[in-house]
Amino acid sequence: MPVFEIHPEEDPKWAAVIESDPRSSIFHTPAWLEALRRTYRYIPRVLTTSPPGAPLANGIVFCQVESWLTGSKLVSLPFSDHCEPLFQDASSLEALLRGISERASGKFRYAEIRPRSTEFPTGSGGWAASGTYSFHVLDLRPSIEELYSRLHHDSMQRKIRRADRESVVLEQGRSDIFLKQFYALLLLTRRRHGLPPQPFAWFQNLVDCLGDRLTIRLARVNDRPIASILTLRHKQTIVYKYGCSDERFHKLGGMPRLFWQIIEEARLQQLKELDLGRSDQNNPGLIQFKDHLGATKTVLNYWRFSQRPQLKRTGSGGAWKSRITHSVLAKLPDGLFRLAGEIFYRHAG
Repeated sequence: MPVFEIHPEEDPKWAAVIESDPRSSIFHTPAWLEALRRTYRYIPRVLTTSPPGAPLANGIVFCQVESWLTGSKLVSLPFSDHCEPLFQDASSLEALLRGISERASGKFRYAEIRPRSTEFPTGSGGWAASGTYSFHVLDLRPSIEELYSRLHHDSMQRKIRRADRESVVLEQGRSDIFLKQFYALLLLTRRRHGLPPQPFAWFQNLVDCLGDRLTIRLARVNDRPIASILTLRHKQTIVYKYGCSDERFHKLGGMPRLFWQIIEEARLQQLKELDLGRSDQNNPGLIQFKDHLGATKTVLNYWRFSQRPQLKRTGSGGAWKSRITHSVLAKLPDGLFRLAGEIFYRHAG
């Protein structure tokens, strides 16, 4: 079965597949791919068994990541929690995987796909598990009363009530002011965790490309931002993508209150699920936080094709989470701290 390439940002057939396939996500969309291209110069492609001129029946979208530091690779998709291959039958999936592996052989260090589903043909020519993550989704179809009852009594319900007593103000938008205040909190959070911050340009491009599908939510006390969440929307799903906060105000419950606002609004809009994204296995605090929201936890498995031996990961960015790196990043001046993130993410993919 021959495999062909299309340009997903230019070919309207890709947008039509995304609209019709219930497995599609915000990460499949041309807008997300354009933000990746603008920020990191990654080249997006779709592999399909559908010949030119025919309706598009399937496809795997990936980006070509060129890096002199970490090696060139094919990734589906960079900085995306999951990106399900869109296919109709096992034979087309096997053909698509074979097409990716043929392109990766010799030219690229590896190819990686990040499906949301747990099913994968593990015997497909050289593909092996490369990473395992926790994945949380909150079903929004129960009544609002039922959703509230599923929140952890102490760490969620009590803090939501505390936020209301403390007159925590909730606002949302995507203006330059909102973006800058979100990013200031993100810098605090990334420094606190000893992780390089994503480039500011990444968030600017997400706002420009996604428009009203992106929302920045801020919690304030006395006009001071204390917590923020960036969400994305695709069809009947709202996606929690980034969250950040000022730890000096954690006791006021800003973050739980923001999540409850998301749940309330999504329920009113009759959305079906809140995608809470992946969590590294070595981040039990984040996993527990999502558990306490009443979400269902499953497993995400990432898969790689490589002609070199691969070590399976249980989370991303392990080197950056070492104690030495944590200490160095925590002490960098703001300018160097942001520069470290720009260098790291360009090559990380």
